[in-house]
Amino acid sequence: MIEQARVLVVEDAEAIRVAVLTGLTDAGFSAAGRPDGVDLERDLATFRPDLVVLDVMLPGRDGFALLEVVRRHSAAGVLLLTARDGIDDRLRGLHSGADDYLIKPFVLAELVARVTAVLRRLGRTPSTVEIGDLVLDSAAGTALRAGRHIELTATERRLLDHLAAHRGRVVSKAQLLTSVWGYEDFDPNLVEVHISALRRKLGEPRLLHTVRGMGYVLRADPGTDTDTGPESGTS
Repeated sequence: MIEQARVLVVEDAEAIRVAVLTGLTDAGFSAAGRPDGVDLERDLATFRPDLVVLDVMLPGRDGFALLEVVRRHSAAGVLLLTARDGIDDRLRGLHSGADDYLIKPFVLAELVARVTAVLRRLGRTPSTVEIGDLVLDSAAGTALRAGRHIELTATERRLLDHLAAHRGRVVSKAQLLTSVWGYEDFDPNLVEVHISALRRKLGEPRLLHTVRGMGYVLRADPGTDTDTGPESGTS
């Protein structure tokens, strides 16, 4: 089994830190959070993150100072978070070695996408994922089923990537809305429409299954299908 990429989140606002950790975990990453950078050197040595998400406005050592610590002690990527949108701050962070920069407030789906992109550039995430005869290549941006190319929209690709990151595990509609679309309001119809379209494109034998009352799972073992009721034929 491929090891999960590790992401360390240093953010003093608890609500933001918890939301980011939840989004990263839902996306298939191994994530840990800290309210400040007091023990950053130790965390770099023990947790060994592949990427560090750093808030710029932190108590004690700020994000710029901690960025220098990361660069001295680790090869991890760095994504800076800040409420300040001035060009000087962005340039300072990038010139100091940050790999990307995200301004608050942000949509959780965008943060997860940026984390994934930075890790991919650094070679810290696997390029391909296989589920049965389905092969997803994130580097090439392709999806193949039994050697057949599958044309996907950008939303369908994000949805499939999220399900693939959680292959074999049930993902709820609420999780998909938050992680794929960045919505917090519950809109099951939006998910069902895209799941139905994605299922048609993936074809048979079925890989994308409905677990009634719970959500969806991407897996290649139809013998244990748990689809029941009318939803299994419509979404």
